[in-house]
Amino acid sequence: MSSPAGDEGRQLFERAAELASRAVAFDRSGHQEAAVYHYVQAAGALLEARKTGATIAHLEKRANDYLSRAEQLSEKAAKAVPLHAPAADGRAEMERVFFLMSQALDEDEAGNAREALQLYGQAVELCLEANKKFPSPRFTEAAEQALGRAERLKASLGASLESLPPPLPELDDLPELELEEPSAPPAETPPPPAGRASGGGGTARPPARSPRNDKAPLHRGFSSGLLVSGSDAYTKDELRVLAATSRINDNVYVPFMAADLRERFASPLPFTDRAGPLALSPKQRRDFSRWARPEELSDQPCMIQKIDCFSIKQTCISDCSFVASLAVSALYEKRFNKPLITSIIYPRNRNNQPVYNPCGKYMVRLHINGVPRKVVIDDQLPVDRHGRLLCSYSADRRELWVSLLEKAYMKVMGGYDFPGSNSNIDLYALTGWIPERQSIRPGDAEFNADALFRRLHDCHQKGQVLITVATGEMSEQAADRAGLVPTHAYAVLDIREVQGQRLLLLKNPWSHLRWKGNFSEMDQRHWTPSLRAALSYDPQSAQQFDNGVFWIDYESLCRFFDVFYMSWNPQLFSHTFCHHQTWLAGQGPIRDMYNIGENPQYRLEVRGPTVVWVLLSRHITEIEDFRNNKEYITVAVYRTDGSRVYYPSKRGGRGPRAGPTAPVSTTPVRGEGGVPGLDRRLPCLLPQ
Repeated sequence: MSSPAGDEGRQLFERAAELASRAVAFDRSGHQEAAVYHYVQAAGALLEARKTGATIAHLEKRANDYLSRAEQLSEKAAKAVPLHAPAADGRAEMERVFFLMSQALDEDEAGNAREALQLYGQAVELCLEANKKFPSPRFTEAAEQALGRAERLKASLGASLESLPPPLPELDDLPELELEEPSAPPAETPPPPAGRASGGGGTARPPARSPRNDKAPLHRGFSSGLLVSGSDAYTKDELRVLAATSRINDNVYVPFMAADLRERFASPLPFTDRAGPLALSPKQRRDFSRWARPEELSDQPCMIQKIDCFSIKQTCISDCSFVASLAVSALYEKRFNKPLITSIIYPRNRNNQPVYNPCGKYMVRLHINGVPRKVVIDDQLPVDRHGRLLCSYSADRRELWVSLLEKAYMKVMGGYDFPGSNSNIDLYALTGWIPERQSIRPGDAEFNADALFRRLHDCHQKGQVLITVATGEMSEQAADRAGLVPTHAYAVLDIREVQGQRLLLLKNPWSHLRWKGNFSEMDQRHWTPSLRAALSYDPQSAQQFDNGVFWIDYESLCRFFDVFYMSWNPQLFSHTFCHHQTWLAGQGPIRDMYNIGENPQYRLEVRGPTVVWVLLSRHITEIEDFRNNKEYITVAVYRTDGSRVYYPSKRGGRGPRAGPTAPVSTTPVRGEGGVPGLDRRLPCLLPQ
């Protein structure tokens, strides 16, 4: 009679034989990536069989043979990746000429004569210089066209040209951050119309430039279309806070203003970021060869060919949560046809779409330290000696959006040598959506798995929430058996309840390595024909190629994963109000055990059945503060008559903390109307 261990060993051996057969078939047909995947999976199954005590001869040797062949194919594929040399026919220069002229035409049509003349002049100069290196009638014709347009513009302006104001300096060159104090609002400021403060992606064509002293003041809710509760102008003290926390990791990131939509992106020479190259991670430094521009990586670079979550691939930077956040944002934009991730990238064309800039300058709008901020980068990306990108990228090698968005975020965070974060932080920076964290604790009496699934399922289907999920610590053996990565973020692409099964579709940001348990592509027991049809999923086809995407049942997810990160669409709310304040850590009794009278306190009056979400966001200005900080803030809610609280009490409800691993956190404060929470007395919100 056979033992259970022996039966398991034989099953693993049979699975290994099937995988190896596929690997050899792919190998012979030249499909190297698929062959590598199946060789590695076959080796893993043989090694698992050996651990069960299976007595089949030469298991370890055969596994090593498969791994060696996989390594040979990987090295062969790496050497086959071409590094495009810049075109030696002046193509790059001609692209910059066309971009300069298109920007000049935009300024011309917007009535910005001096800016237009300057750009036309730069186009002429670039044509003359390029024609010396690459003699061509194309440069001569372009120079004549730009010069002719400039002369006609001068003639049409005549004497009025001298009276025109000079063009604005490059916004990056402004000597210091200037946030003007707005004029005092009237006693009762009417709320702005809905949509007035929208943070949409700019205009298709730059409007007329205005003098610097006519800058619009920074308003509350500038990044949102929600109505502002109360005065919409920041106070002088709040502006000081925003100005002080604009310097992050020795670079200044000013709040994103209307003037930034008129940033100049055209230049005769390729743009180089004055901040210098980003610091590389240890894995990048090991393989780094040089910095390359897009025209060296593809002969037809573009910003976005097709927005798609499946094309995003993480490499050797520890930013899995950011890449997972990028994937769920891209999926939302594709599903609902609403600009979310593409709306934060500049420059843009007349159709308001982000475009490739042959001059190499880009701007990204990120929600950092309390407000949307402007991040300027160049297009130089790290590559190894084989021309492979050492940063996240799109599977469509022509596309730049994945690599450039990651570079902008890494610049703010201090470089590619990034300590990691979580998707609450990353999605808030990318989208401004409201974060919420839900720990997965099946053994906790307060954890309602059924209610959580229903909430996730219903809201995700409606496009109200973006979701990622992360694993916790697990042993190497447990991770290998499950096909999961410890302390790793996964994008949630779909949530379905079909034929009594609760299933989630996840994506590993690595774009390889998938779940091996129930409802994996190798699971032959659970995938019934009717379930395959209902989900339009073919496990046999999925076995042919590992793209890191897999189905998993909700019960298994709750066993192997640690936390859900949810980000909610701000449009679910009707009103908003934000307040910025400096609070020096370390003052007063330790952990406010004895006296909380000096803590910032706010009075909140809740009228009628409603829910108020309180979002704490701690401003971070140095990467070491983010990496090693042990300071936390949290919020405590006290039921009082609205008066100041001086002594801590157990009656105060404490919410989630915002600290080194979570600079943002959200606390729902519920009102009356049958909802557990606050009564009719006025609560006092108390950051601690």
